[in-house]
Amino acid sequence: MLFNKKSEIDDLFDFNGAKMKTFTQWNRLRHGPMERTEIMKNVTLKDVAKAAGVSYATVSRALSGSNQIGKSTRERIVRLCDEMGYTGNYVARSMVMKKTYLLGLVVPAIENEFMSQLAYYVEMSARARGYNIMLCNSEPDLKQEEMVVKLLLGRRVDGILIVPQSPATYEKIAPLLEQIPAVFLSENLRDQPQSYVSVDNSRGAYLGVEYLYGLGHREILYFGCRNSTTHQLRAEGYLRACRQFGLEPRLHHSDFARSSIENGYQMVKELFAKPIDYTAIFASTDSNALGILKAADELHIRIPGDLSLIGFDNIPSTALPRIDLTTIEQPKKEMAVQAVDMLLDKIEKGTQGYVHQILMPSLVQRGTCRSLT
Repeated sequence: MLFNKKSEIDDLFDFNGAKMKTFTQWNRLRHGPMERTEIMKNVTLKDVAKAAGVSYATVSRALSGSNQIGKSTRERIVRLCDEMGYTGNYVARSMVMKKTYLLGLVVPAIENEFMSQLAYYVEMSARARGYNIMLCNSEPDLKQEEMVVKLLLGRRVDGILIVPQSPATYEKIAPLLEQIPAVFLSENLRDQPQSYVSVDNSRGAYLGVEYLYGLGHREILYFGCRNSTTHQLRAEGYLRACRQFGLEPRLHHSDFARSSIENGYQMVKELFAKPIDYTAIFASTDSNALGILKAADELHIRIPGDLSLIGFDNIPSTALPRIDLTTIEQPKKEMAVQAVDMLLDKIEKGTQGYVHQILMPSLVQRGTCRSLT
């Protein structure tokens, strides 16, 4: 493979007269259909220098950030290291670009299906832009959230995405976030000077009640938590729909730190011990709704025969045949993409100010609601 100038790297690689745009394409043709890890294992700086047509010293200086190497040559060497799979390249890129290409993601409970799916989409979105994710679980502990933000700052991440637990935690982490670009994935902090991406929670709850009303339901119970702005907004949407359709509000709140199948199950067992004088339940999360389904099955309450049920989130398990839960969809992929884009605008373009992006929810009709008309 020949280069016009030994001091520069050519973007094209030659294979029997065919010009390949990347080292990966060239190596694949040269070696045949081998696994990438097999082709590129144990890549050294000497291999990079040979492929680049420059000296070992030139590559070494480029990756150490030496001023003796021009910016374009340095960036092309870094790009070639990426293509060849040079394992020391993350450190090299950090030194050259003054960035780690690492984003922090803080979620309150990764075992929650909604959070795990959101984290997946965040990682895929970041990876598509050349970044990796460091995931931290804050648990239902206010001190833990502050601790993991400090941890991420210590790891020199380029920015942080946070699903906050509650407005109370913001006071602790706000001074820390002055040091780094950050974007929130929640309306919990809608009154604070921070950028966030969220679904319209109030609108989602309104859609659920509107659908049940259209099926003839007039006694609709709201089943949720009272410990976060997100749940308060969903309760507001429920109440707004009740006013709109002339319904008597019926709210059943819990004081659990977070929604889960088990918490929903325990809470609804107490509720089901009393006379059921309502025809439908709007659950503030799918996790709560799954707990309701579990308790109803044990108590031989037929859903939707005896009681209609709607959740909120559209987590993957709600689509399983034996569950088939009607729910409100949060556009998780779109939330992740927009949050990552928003954060990288701050990191790469130096975008200032605060952006509030509210996405629209939608109703997913399945099999847990029946018509009374």
